[in-house]
Amino acid sequence: MKALIPVVTSFLETRTSRQNLLALFKLLGVLALLVTLFSVGFHLLMEREGQHFSWITGVYWTLTVMSTLGFGDITFHSDMGRFFSIIVLGTGVVFLLVLLPFTFIEFFYAPWMRAQAAARAPRELPMSTHRHVIMTQHGPVTKILIRMLEKHGYPYFFLVPTVPEALEMHDRDLPVVVGDLSDPDTYERVRIDQAALVVTTRSDIINTNVTFSVREINEKIPIIATARSNAARDALELAGVSDILSLEEIMGQALARRVVDAGSCAQIIGRLEELVIAEATGYNTDLVGKSVAECNMRARSGVTVVGVWQHGKLVPPDPSTNIDEHTFFILSGTQQQIDTYNGVFGQVRNENDTEPSVLIIGGSRVGSATARALNEREIQWTIIEKEADRILYPERSFIGDASEFELLVKAGMHRATTIIITTHDDDTNTFLTIFYRKLRPKAQIISRCTHEANVSRLHRAGADLVLSYADMGANLIFNELKGKENLLLAEGVSVFSTPVPLPLVGLTLAESSVPSHTGCSIVAIDSGGRRDIDLKPDTLLPEDGMITLIGSVEAEERFLAKYASQTATL
Repeated sequence: MKALIPVVTSFLETRTSRQNLLALFKLLGVLALLVTLFSVGFHLLMEREGQHFSWITGVYWTLTVMSTLGFGDITFHSDMGRFFSIIVLGTGVVFLLVLLPFTFIEFFYAPWMRAQAAARAPRELPMSTHRHVIMTQHGPVTKILIRMLEKHGYPYFFLVPTVPEALEMHDRDLPVVVGDLSDPDTYERVRIDQAALVVTTRSDIINTNVTFSVREINEKIPIIATARSNAARDALELAGVSDILSLEEIMGQALARRVVDAGSCAQIIGRLEELVIAEATGYNTDLVGKSVAECNMRARSGVTVVGVWQHGKLVPPDPSTNIDEHTFFILSGTQQQIDTYNGVFGQVRNENDTEPSVLIIGGSRVGSATARALNEREIQWTIIEKEADRILYPERSFIGDASEFELLVKAGMHRATTIIITTHDDDTNTFLTIFYRKLRPKAQIISRCTHEANVSRLHRAGADLVLSYADMGANLIFNELKGKENLLLAEGVSVFSTPVPLPLVGLTLAESSVPSHTGCSIVAIDSGGRRDIDLKPDTLLPEDGMITLIGSVEAEERFLAKYASQTATL
């Protein structure tokens, strides 16, 4: 009975369903009237022939003839009676075999089945729902975000405007709610006052309506939205958005930052109070050809190497790891220590250095953002774009297919020290990476990747670095959710704090073996009201302390799985 009530409610909630049901009842009424008239006619004709039957027999005869069962146990002997039988039979064929089944299926059965399906997509959440994340669309970014939310115990729901979309997501085992995205009552039903975050990634107009509608009933909840134009950004800010997810701009800056350059220094990618996280490369420094231990960066600058990028994955630094010109590593320290590193290792171009030149494949929003970031670094670039209407820099752009050899020559591929592939199609990026690696074996190739699953494929194709669009977006959203609890950088580097786990209390950093066991590196220790960033192998882990660690998202998950239930009580 409980399951039947929402189905009936869904069936009767639309005006069309009610009208169709009324039409079906009218048709049944007409059928009942015909059965009555034919039964009366049966009696009159039978009496005329001298045959006597009950009224029940008349109804029985009418239904057997109309349904074409035709038992033959009751028959007319006159031509008039047989002609009457033909009329009853023809009417029955039209009504019972054609009109009534079609009407029943169209007006009742099909809407009833749709109502049953719609009942699987709820229109509100239980009153007890709290600390949940509401998303308006499922895609590559939210696919990764879901894994993060599940790992950290955050419930989540997708709010969609149509039943078919909800049923599709329901079939994929995604928690979904149906509702008008521009109706404030919808957000009352999804318990917006008890939610932790709203993420809307639909069109600019819908995102603005969602933001405005949520703000009508909740002024404090964080709202993250995507925007595809400056006008949309302005509208979202006026509507009350907390943060605008400018993935194209962030991706372009990250791609440009990875270009090796003779004058490059450590690039800051995040801060956690006085702790600074930066990224650097060994290109054109005296670090090339040395192991991490031989570089002795701590003694020379005060910074600590806390991770090295290997095939798109951040791994703890191994003292024996050799640094080459394409090695990128993560540094931690204070701003002064980063400045010291740049003074010691950051090189200034001289006349003998090869002037870096970048060929950008794809001139859409990501490609244009990459070009602007390269301008800030004063690095020369050209763009190849297939669609002429996307060109923002005509004087430095070439229109055509990026796989045509003659166009590549015109665009200066033979001079390019770095090739950046920015198209949104992973298959195209893989094809171009293979092609360019054959043409330029020694060039640096950096590629954008839309779907996380294709990162390893692009590395196998020959890319030196691959930045995942989905990873970057999920990380930025999760940052907003966690607030000051941790720092999740766009490149998938997680900086988080936790009480010292009981098994590690009293051990030195070297004895704890945290990097080898989890993939994380300890970068700061808080104890007695002060933060120690200048850590050494013999630094002790205090019982009443907090430790700050850095690692990939996967490394953070391994650390939490190993030590989350064994933290010391502060």
